[in-house]
Amino acid sequence: MKRGWVFQHDNDPKHTARATKEGLRKKHFKVLEWPSQSPDLNPIENLWREMKVHVAQQQPQNITALEEICMGEWAKIPATVCENLVKTYRKYLPTKGI
Repeated sequence: MKRGWVFQHDNDPKHTARATKEGLRKKHFKVLEWPSQSPDLNPIENLWREMKVHVAQQQPQNITALEEICMGEWAKIPATVCENLVKTYRKYLPTKGI
């Protein structure tokens, strides 16, 4: 990663596994720990929740169908939705002290 960048991930078990931590340490990544399941601090969580609902409704029967459905659902998300999530995130920064 470029100098001055910080890698951010939540405390999901796969992110806190010894192998993950060791890999990040070996690559000299500066890591910002993050609470898991915190959509107010990680706006993409809101999109993932919506994606999961829409994908599940279509009941993909195999990995190829799952990928196609995910790509199709992602393409339906208007850019304004992402822009609004960024604005929301900026609103939380001062109140959460990050």
